[in-house]
Amino acid sequence: MKMKDKRRKGFVLILVLLVLSVIGLEMFVLASGSNIMLFQANTAYLRACESNLMTSGLAWAEKNIKDGSKEIFDKTIELDITNMNIKSAALRVVISAPSNEEKEVQINTLCSRARQTRSSTNKFRIGL
Repeated sequence: MKMKDKRRKGFVLILVLLVLSVIGLEMFVLASGSNIMLFQANTAYLRACESNLMTSGLAWAEKNIKDGSKEIFDKTIELDITNMNIKSAALRVVISAPSNEEKEVQINTLCSRARQTRSSTNKFRIGL
């Protein structure tokens, strides 16, 4: 084999290795970006679930307060949310009745997806 052919094959080998390293670097950058996008998508999903749970709990509390149901006051009630198709979620409502006209509703939500969990507790006043 001539010296010129050996140099050419060595140059091609170095070129192929350089191209492979550039492709590997691009894959690393793209994978990192996709992980960030996946995290943000999960966070947005959890916020939407939390909002839906909060709204449902508040609507349930308002309906039961208007109906005049006395057995719901000062108890923690866990609502059935299976029809909402939210996996790994819970909704708890506590209605307290202070001496004035307004009722106080505390809504506890919990939802999780992948390795993220979001829980919140909010209080509302309902005056009728």
